[in-house]
Amino acid sequence: MSTTFLILGLLSLGAAAATWFPARRLGPLTPVYFLVAWVVGELALQTIALQAVVTLLFVAGGALDRWPGVVGLAAMFAGWGFLVATHVRSHGARSEVSALARAHGLEPELDEVSPFHGFLHPFRMRKEGVRRITDVAYGASLPGDKGRRNLLDIYLPEASGERRPVLLQIHGGAWIIGDKREQALPLMNHLASRGWVCFSINYRLSPQATFPDHVVDVKRALAWIRENAAEYGGDPDFICVTGGSAGGHLTALTALSAGDLRFQPGFEAADTSVSAAVPFYGVYDWLDRAGDRGSQSMAPFLTERVLKASPESDRELWEAGSPITHISSDAPPFLAIQGTHDTLVYVEEARTFMRALEEKSQEATLYLEMTGAQHAFDMFHSVRSACAVRAATAFLEKVRSDSESRRLAV
Repeated sequence: MSTTFLILGLLSLGAAAATWFPARRLGPLTPVYFLVAWVVGELALQTIALQAVVTLLFVAGGALDRWPGVVGLAAMFAGWGFLVATHVRSHGARSEVSALARAHGLEPELDEVSPFHGFLHPFRMRKEGVRRITDVAYGASLPGDKGRRNLLDIYLPEASGERRPVLLQIHGGAWIIGDKREQALPLMNHLASRGWVCFSINYRLSPQATFPDHVVDVKRALAWIRENAAEYGGDPDFICVTGGSAGGHLTALTALSAGDLRFQPGFEAADTSVSAAVPFYGVYDWLDRAGDRGSQSMAPFLTERVLKASPESDRELWEAGSPITHISSDAPPFLAIQGTHDTLVYVEEARTFMRALEEKSQEATLYLEMTGAQHAFDMFHSVRSACAVRAATAFLEKVRSDSESRRLAV
């Protein structure tokens, strides 16, 4: 019992330390490190509560009768110290969002975010006043579809309405996994409760699909939404796009490549422009020209699974798939959100992309960097996730307000 508790205490301490210290170049251990740091870091208080119950059971069973159990208890306490510090650090998201708001005239409703936001229900996604319509086809099933990849879900207010702002959500998953039901649920439910109509899409995945199939599907969905948004109370003239990780990549690529015929085969005349983009922890340069990833290049994975061509054999394809190469003065308003402790997509890549965007874009280019945030931090309810949702909401609603003011002035 004592030895088992010692092992448990040391593992708990290691998991807690992973939430505080960013780590890179871990090779095959990277997914494990990310998973631990992500879940434990965003659910720090829940982790403490669970571990406290387990600790009491071990103590009642005599784990402290021998010295290994005492050391295990000390390790557990040290881990809790890390987790408390991690939770306190997550409160800094309020200051980060407030600073962004002051600089750009946003009005995020941060008063809704308590220090214990999501503690009792981190995974409860249903929201009063919001309904969901599932599995609507936005087009035919195309080659490379392993099933249900041409479908979307719709989150919208229960009350009827018209000309409501529209959001297109693109899930992540390294272009090979993921589903429309899994990601950005806090954001979509929050926006739908405020009168938005949100469309969450599936798209073809590699290795069955080969780039640019992924972005072609996003553009197909965008064209379908523009044609059918009014049926669900949405405004076809105001469509924004968001997504995380691979979805962040596709968000930026979609927003910056309106009308690119390479990505619109068979629907070349469709309007695939968007009113704003909010990529979360996206990949912006497959070629990593700035050297932000260093030895942790994604090139071997992309070559084998996604593009099925190396940068040397098809440089044009790699350039076409990199959002940073599409930046121009015509870029729509952007808010990019990135965590400093992201193990899978490094913060330097977001900084490089936003510097390039700021140099050319004539629209607003906002960047929110969240201290301590891991990849996928916004997938469930936490203090940091709630702050990011309020920041994205405030940005999108300001773009909407500005758009309406320009429309009425004409």
